[in-house]
Amino acid sequence: MRKILAPLVLSSLLGGCAESPSINVLGAFFPDWLFCIVGGIAVATVLHRLLAVDAVAERIGRTTVPWLSPIVAVLAALVAWLTFFQN
Repeated sequence: MRKILAPLVLSSLLGGCAESPSINVLGAFFPDWLFCIVGGIAVATVLHRLLAVDAVAERIGRTTVPWLSPIVAVLAALVAWLTFFQN
């Protein structure tokens, strides 16, 4: 039974590799996730600057603001991916 189920399960996981998700930008194809990562980093940078300048940083703690930046970057990148690049 294991000899039959293992190849079936493994081959079903390869279905997502059928096409490369890419966008044609001036003749060069860029991966979609690259745009999402850059956008997520930009959103995290802007939010970090807003929190650092405002008095919010002193209320939540100066060391908390830098720790929030990677979390915000990942969340913004995932939201951008789900919003713009899902068919």
